[in-house]
Amino acid sequence: QVQLVESGGGLVQPGGSLRLSCAASGRIFSIDAMGWYRQAPGKQRELVATITSGASTNYADSVKGRFTISRDLGKNTVYLQMNSLKPEDTAVYYCNAVLRVVLSTKTNAYWGQGTQVTVSS
Repeated sequence: QVQLVESGGGLVQPGGSLRLSCAASGRIFSIDAMGWYRQAPGKQRELVATITSGASTNYADSVKGRFTISRDLGKNTVYLQMNSLKPEDTAVYYCNAVLRVVLSTKTNAYWGQGTQVTVSS
């Protein structure tokens, strides 16, 4: 019923920038929040940044001042602008959306397939 499609990952040198995009599609009635999580090899998935329907944002301490999350309500799309990238930012980045589908009274969390970000010289 719902698909989250991510794009924008890749290989970048330390200090470089990347912009991730995630578009939600399907029988969506409303979106409460969207966000990005990441998982590095051998580590648990962790929150990177989230943004609510009211545009409130939340960032992991490790990315504050370097990453910016934004969204286009009309396109059901969330973006993650990543600047001053570090090798420790290397991970698979997953898009997340908390939303309600048409004819449902419940909100559920949906995940994208993930996009690899590698920061290396």
